[in-house]
This record gives sequence, structure tokens and C-alpha cells, in this order.
Amino acid sequence: MTKASNPFQAFDMSKFTVGFDPSKFTANFSKMTKDMSIPSVDIDTVVKTQQKNIEALTVANQAATESLKAFAQRQTEILQKSMNETQAAIDALTKSKTPRDAATAQIDFVKSAFETAFTNMNEFANVMASTNKDSMEKLNKCLAVNIDEIQAMAVKFKN
Repeated sequence: MTKASNPFQAFDMSKFTVGFDPSKFTANFSKMTKDMSIPSVDIDTVVKTQQKNIEALTVANQAATESLKAFAQRQTEILQKSMNETQAAIDALTKSKTPRDAATAQIDFVKSAFETAFTNMNEFANVMASTNKDSMEKLNKCLAVNIDEIQAMAVKFKN
């Protein structure tokens, strides 16, 4: 069995720092960066841009919330309608005079239930797709405005 050793154990930090002079380092760094022009940041513009971002997100979230509320309301309506249709189908089955009438009523109910379910799923998919599209359009519009503002700031700093 081999003994694990620390690869840094033999490293002597004092030998590494002997020639290090912080004041020399600072002077060299200052000399290097003296000719560099580092643009300043317009804080007010950045804050305004972020406020616009927050406002855009708020508008998009409010729209999404309203859509989800309408979605939930529609689901409740569909559930109520389905319960009424199921009750009517059960009533029709219990009032059937022959097994053939009961089977026909049951087949009609199942067919109607499947058609309604597919129609409802299609409606829900369209509502969600529309909601997502509207939200993304609002966010993309905000992003385009932000990119234009960043480009304008870049041109301003370039000149």
C-alpha cells in the first residue's frame, strides 16, 4: 500500500515571495493601465433599463396570470358540463327498457365524451400556445429595446 503525499508539501512559499515587491507591482500595473481608456458606466441609464425590464416582466406575468385564471375558469366550466352530461347519461342508462337500448345509450355517451375531450384538449392547447406567444412577444420587444439602448451606449462611449 502506498502512502498518499501532498504535492504542495515541498513548495516553499518564502522562496516564491522573496523577490515580490508590492510597490513595484503597483507601479508596473499603473504604468500598464495608464494609456488604457476605461469607459465609465452611466448608472442612471442602467437603472432605467433594469426598471423597464422589471416593468416588462410584470406586464408579461400579469398577462400570464390572467390567462391562467381564464384557463382555470374554463376547466371548471368543462368539469361542470361533463358532470351534467355524465348524470344525464346515467339517467338514460337507468331508464333504458332493453339491454340493446342501454348499450346504444352507453356507446353514444362514450363517443360524445371522447369527442368533447379532444375538442377541449385542442382548445386548451390553443389557449396555452396563444398565452406563451403573447408573453414571449412582450419580452422580445423589451429585449430589442434593451439591445438598442446598449448599442447606443456603446456608440456613446466609443466617441
